[in-house]
Amino acid sequence: MAPTKDDAAAAVASVVPSPAAAKSALATQLRSLTAGGVGGICAVLTGHPFDLVKVRLQTATPGLYTGALDVVRKTVAREGLARGMYAGVSAPLLGVTPMFAVSFWGYDMGKQLVTRYTPVDATAGLSIAQISAAGFFSAIPMTLITAPFERIKVLLQLQGQQSGPKKYASSGDVVKQLYKEGGLRSVFRGAGATLARDGPGSAAYFATYEYLKRRLSPEDGQLSLGAISFAGGMAGIAMWVLVFPVDTVKSILQSSSEKTSVGKVVREVYGRAGVKGFFPGVGPAMLRSFPANAATFVGVEMAYKAWDKVF
Repeated sequence: MAPTKDDAAAAVASVVPSPAAAKSALATQLRSLTAGGVGGICAVLTGHPFDLVKVRLQTATPGLYTGALDVVRKTVAREGLARGMYAGVSAPLLGVTPMFAVSFWGYDMGKQLVTRYTPVDATAGLSIAQISAAGFFSAIPMTLITAPFERIKVLLQLQGQQSGPKKYASSGDVVKQLYKEGGLRSVFRGAGATLARDGPGSAAYFATYEYLKRRLSPEDGQLSLGAISFAGGMAGIAMWVLVFPVDTVKSILQSSSEKTSVGKVVREVYGRAGVKGFFPGVGPAMLRSFPANAATFVGVEMAYKAWDKVF
């Protein structure tokens, strides 16, 4: 039987979303962007001092520091408490809002893609494997923001431990000088390593949070702030345990003033210290990971609730 006009209209409707559906999808995306930005700011304010210690341990010449506490002691003595421990914070604060916003937006987009192209249990929802796939997808758009901002952050953090006049006056000055030295390629140095870290890292991150959230959810589905904090903190730890060696390579790549490669960095690190060389600063990273990511998800969940009340 030949298709009727009603059949054709139904086919078009199934492909082209209605204005109401399109508006709802846009609202969902804006909700994710906003909540992710709030969560990112919470993460930076909580975790930046730990991150600074981690980066300085990862990139310092052998013998400069005896450990994490030695980094803190020397940094505070040389630069002061607030200025020293929050050196380079402007770059992540400026970058983290769009970075986390894009991450949570990308995660929602990833879930939509998974729902569209793979079978989903109508009762249980997305499986943990599907959540992992959506999490991996979130890292792809996020890398476009993460790579240059982390390069800026690393360079600003490192110049604080160097004697003599500072090379960079601000985040903008870093960008200007990097672009002058090597164009966009210099600004985005380490982007491949960033994606290699954030792809599997984000998969573990969102999967761990969702798994624990489901396990901890009471019958009414309303998680306490304590449960959200625990699930978020453990998600951060799961991510860093998986990708810390990649992060070490990324930090060295992004702090290098000379052209280098992932393979060259890996060989140099392994030749100098073996497997242990890929884990400098792992203590501060783990200490930072729990509170920073607990704060992230508390911020995200509270922003979701505030959005839902207003809109």
